[in-house]
Amino acid sequence: MSEVLGLAGVSVVRGTKTLLDNIDWRVAEGERWVILGPNGAGKSTLLQIAGARMHPTRGVAGILDEVLGAVDVFELRPRIGVASASLAHQIPESEKVLNVVVTAAYGVTGRWREAYERDDERRAFGLLDEWGVSTFFNRAFSSLSDGERKRVQIARALMTDPELLLLDEPGAGLDLAGREGLVRRLSELAADPMAPSTILVTHHLEEIPPGFTHALLMREGGIVAQGPIAEVLTEDNLSTTFGLPLAVTSSAGRYTATARS
Repeated sequence: MSEVLGLAGVSVVRGTKTLLDNIDWRVAEGERWVILGPNGAGKSTLLQIAGARMHPTRGVAGILDEVLGAVDVFELRPRIGVASASLAHQIPESEKVLNVVVTAAYGVTGRWREAYERDDERRAFGLLDEWGVSTFFNRAFSSLSDGERKRVQIARALMTDPELLLLDEPGAGLDLAGREGLVRRLSELAADPMAPSTILVTHHLEEIPPGFTHALLMREGGIVAQGPIAEVLTEDNLSTTFGLPLAVTSSAGRYTATARS
């Protein structure tokens, strides 16, 4: 398998605070990773490095056979699909749902007066249909529910047929039905051999879709454990990660954690 992401000794320092501390991590083509850890663990910072949105203070970050600092990131970024709260905040409130997706092909988050190719619009509509939100194509993005907006964002992230897909807390703010619907669709995506290598950030074991292959656990900017998901999501590793004695159960590829009394 070829490598889509390779970090060696990567650290990110801002002032006196170390956000990432000497990270070594490899993601191979076809792997589906989940990153877990408490608030402030460095998960989103790590995803910004992986998405070529941030350069490390120290170390080497290789992404899709390119090295940050030696590549034009504006040429690299279209090869990486990203869905995150920070990106969603850049989308104009009145933007039509179809435009939210189709503009990804042009590297922008708001449509102005430019004309887009019909093939791009057809692909955008097809992705909306795959994620169950095509009936909203002409509605304003801001009028959708949280769950609907999350699915539109993932459709947008897939618009450029990326080689790497990064999902930053896609289940945040969803109710039970919305979360379970999203987990099901992400599990289907994970099972698709043509889908890009995927990295999903979450706080909650319950949001890990069946079919994800690997896990990375983080605490205070460092790595607690990484590797095949069944080997990493142990009670000892998760208790260390979250600083709380945890009981972990798994069934049919779904995980649950509760505090031990």
